[in-house]
Amino acid sequence: MSLTSTADQRRTTQPRKRGWAATAGLVVLAWVLICAVLVGWGWLLTHSLEKSIDPTDNDIARWFADERTSGLEPYADAGTFLGETIVGASAFTVVGILVSLVRRTWIPILLVAILEAGLGAYYFVATHLITRDRPPVKILDAGLDPNASFPSGHTATALVFCVGTLVLIWTYFRSARWWFVWLLLLPVATVLARLYQGAHHLTDVLTSVVYASVWLAVVAALVLPRRDRV
Repeated sequence: MSLTSTADQRRTTQPRKRGWAATAGLVVLAWVLICAVLVGWGWLLTHSLEKSIDPTDNDIARWFADERTSGLEPYADAGTFLGETIVGASAFTVVGILVSLVRRTWIPILLVAILEAGLGAYYFVATHLITRDRPPVKILDAGLDPNASFPSGHTATALVFCVGTLVLIWTYFRSARWWFVWLLLLPVATVLARLYQGAHHLTDVLTSVVYASVWLAVVAALVLPRRDRV
């Protein structure tokens, strides 16, 4: 192994110089702030902004329902499957373990653990504090709580899994990064699937895209090692 490749690997396996106690504190602080904004936005959607946003949200839900065909339903099922907690979280955990083993560092699996724990906590808090009816259309995903439309857990799960995997590849396997850019398309499929199935309003899935993206970006910035620009 050359000196250059050895130095390159060292940069991707060493943590930031910031102490881990300080990093943990910043992660917790970020989670609290994001959660506060998430709950605050949910309250606005279901109170102050309800009369102005719900009509548009409902019209969009009805449009998706009108476009349903038997040929599209398998694709919607596939997009929803990707966002299932057991699927997305398990697959992301496997990715984290593999990257940790190959690069001989525990940072990737730590990143996965923090992201998934944070996502679960966001969903638990938001769904318990914010009550929002599902769209006024037939819901194709049976068994959903009719009062837990906000936010979309499937969307957040799919986004963190797919984009988080891309972030790990981008950090630890830079030569292969462009081969996996297509992962960015998979969360889009989940968003469309949840709208197609009538499980969520447009604002529900867009909210999940925003908070999951911010959470992923913050945790990655705090936990993953710095690398020299190439």
